[in-house]
Amino acid sequence: MLRYIGKRLLQMIPVLIGIAFIIFFIMDFTPGDPARLILGQSATAEAVDQLTEEMGLNAPFFTRFFRYIYNAIVHLDFGVSYRTMKPVFDDVFTRFPVSIYLALCGMIGSTLFGIPLGVLSAVKQYSKLDTVVNVVAMTMVAMPPFWVAMVLILVFSLYLGLLPSAGAASWLHYILPTITLTLANGSAVLRITRSSMLETIRMDYVRTAQAKGVPRRVIIFKHAFKNALLPVITTVGYIFGSLLGGAIVSETVFAMPGLGSLIVLSIKMKDIPVVMASIIWLALSYGVIMLIVDLMYAFIDPRIKAKYQKG
Repeated sequence: MLRYIGKRLLQMIPVLIGIAFIIFFIMDFTPGDPARLILGQSATAEAVDQLTEEMGLNAPFFTRFFRYIYNAIVHLDFGVSYRTMKPVFDDVFTRFPVSIYLALCGMIGSTLFGIPLGVLSAVKQYSKLDTVVNVVAMTMVAMPPFWVAMVLILVFSLYLGLLPSAGAASWLHYILPTITLTLANGSAVLRITRSSMLETIRMDYVRTAQAKGVPRRVIIFKHAFKNALLPVITTVGYIFGSLLGGAIVSETVFAMPGLGSLIVLSIKMKDIPVVMASIIWLALSYGVIMLIVDLMYAFIDPRIKAKYQKG
């Protein structure tokens, strides 16, 4: 098991370097001058050229990229923000707790919404309840998250005045963003749960349990549901990882100081060090989350656990 974990962690290194190269390449060709950003629009051309020389921004592309990778790996130095002139991880670690809390809320909401309805829909296949659940799921998929967020603000903040519409000062500020993320991602959990359960309850061992007179509740929750969990866990893990940096719409609409909104702001300002550090950190977090998901398989399926132990 430890050997497998070490192998997966080592495999992340070339992936992170590849992601860093892509982001560095894209940001390098976007319009804007970092030196001009730091000095301001009123700075003289001579001052801008001097700062560009001092920061090494006039060096060739690959020279700047490999210098960045060397400093990041050897010295753990990811640079200084062009906007705040502080180490980039000061901004990243300040905003990351908001993003991870929001992602956790969205993942929990999607799971609590999608799994029970998915199981119920599979057990009651072709019934009126199954039809209603499928219509609800398709409706949730069709609703854009930004539209849902605006409607929630309009109803619960403006008209009813029950919940705050912006910020992240208390748990009340997370209710509307959580509902938005749940509606956006809960349908995916619901559909994959339903599909996996339908496939599982048609297996031979389920028919055998039914023939032996095993109670239906035991068959559904002890035998079928446990074996249908693998694709569901994969989907939930993917949702959680994507929400860490992908909840940009919610963070922007609800004015939450998370990592997604920081990335958007840094791209607009061409704050390359912050963009690089944020995306590398998100990629690392996503890789660790998917590793945890793979390890969870071993606790559900003994065959996978045996494979890990052999590896």
